[in-house]
Amino acid sequence: MSGGIAVELRGATKVFGEVTALKAVSLEIRDGEFFSLLGPSGCGKTTSLRLIAGFELPTEGEVLIGGQPMGVTPAFQRPVNTVFQNYALFPHLTVFENVAFGLQMRHVPKSEIGKHVSDALDMVRLPGLEKRRPKQLSGGQQQRVALARALVNRPKVLLLDEPLGALDLKLRKAMQLELKSLQDRVGITFIYVTHDQEEALTMSDRIAVMNYGLVLQVGTPHEIYERPASRFVADFIGETNLIAGEVASLTTEAIEVKLPGGDRIKAPLIPRAVVGQAVTLAVRPERVRLEPDLSVAGFNRLEAEVFEVVFNGATTSILLHLPDGQVLIVRQPTVGTMRTAPPEKGQRVRLGWPVEASSLFMEKSEAQAVLA
Repeated sequence: MSGGIAVELRGATKVFGEVTALKAVSLEIRDGEFFSLLGPSGCGKTTSLRLIAGFELPTEGEVLIGGQPMGVTPAFQRPVNTVFQNYALFPHLTVFENVAFGLQMRHVPKSEIGKHVSDALDMVRLPGLEKRRPKQLSGGQQQRVALARALVNRPKVLLLDEPLGALDLKLRKAMQLELKSLQDRVGITFIYVTHDQEEALTMSDRIAVMNYGLVLQVGTPHEIYERPASRFVADFIGETNLIAGEVASLTTEAIEVKLPGGDRIKAPLIPRAVVGQAVTLAVRPERVRLEPDLSVAGFNRLEAEVFEVVFNGATTSILLHLPDGQVLIVRQPTVGTMRTAPPEKGQRVRLGWPVEASSLFMEKSEAQAVLA
C-alpha cells in the first residue's frame, strides 16, 4: 500500500423516504488496500458502496475518489468498477466479448483490445476460455470472468458487492484466497461488502464493522477480533462468550466483576465504569482453558458443569453451565493433538483465562446508543 487515500467518505448520510440508511459516515480507504465493509443485512454497507460507485448520491456529506470530490459525477465517469453477486454477465456473448465490452464502450482501438482481454484473463487464471459462453462455465469461472471484465479497464478502485455469495462453501473459501492473491498482484484498491465475518477476517487489510447505518469500529482483522470496541462487534465477529455481571470494585489496573452467582472475575479497565454498574464481559472460546495452572498469576478462575461436548473436526467445543446458569463455551484441539480427552457430560471442571483476554462493555445495546 502506498499510504495515500483512494476513497474518502466525509459525513455521508443517505435517506430513503423515512429510512436513514447511512448516518454521517466518515471513512478513509487507502491506496492498494483490501478494505471490507462488514455487517448484517440493512446495516448500510451496500449503501456505502453504491455512494462510492455513483449509483446513489448522498443526502448529505460527500464522496472523494483520489482526493477529488465526486459531487454528482455519474457512475460511468468515476474511476471505479463494480463486481456483483449475480456476476451480470451477458449470456449471449463469449467470455472474450464479455471482458471486451467495457473496452469497446470506451472506444479502445480493436488492435489493442485482444491484448487487454488476454492480460485480464491471465490475471484471473482463465487463459484459453475466450470462446466459451457463461453457461459453459462453472460458478467460480463465471466469477473470474466478472472480475476480468471489471479489471480490464484498470480502475483506480474495484468495488465488490458480496461477489462470492452464490458459490458453495468449498469454492467460496478457495475464491477468498484467489481474490486476496489477485488484489496483491494488481495492487488496486478493493472495497468489499460482506456479511460473512470469516470472509472479512481472511481477506482484509482493514475492516469497517457497521450496524444501524453507523461505523462501529475500523481496524485490522486482529484488532477487531482481539479488541472489539463494543458488545455488538465482539458478538458479531467470530464466536465469543458474553458473561453478565456488575462492577464490584475498581483498581488502577483492573475492574473486578461480580457474577449473579457470587463469583468474581477481573477485566481490563474501561472508561467511565462505576461500582454497581451492569456490564458484559466477553472472552473468546479458544482463550478459555480447562483445569488451568493455579499457580499462574493474572488468570480468572471459575467452576462449571459440562452439559454438552460437540465434535467440530479439528476442534471440540465444550459447553458449560456456570453456577448462576450462564452458558460458557470452551474450544480446544480435538483428541490426537491435545494432551487429554475432553470432559464428559455432567462433569464439574475448573476453567480459566488470562485477565487481558477479556473485553468489558457497559450494559447498553447499540440500538439504545443510536437512539440516545
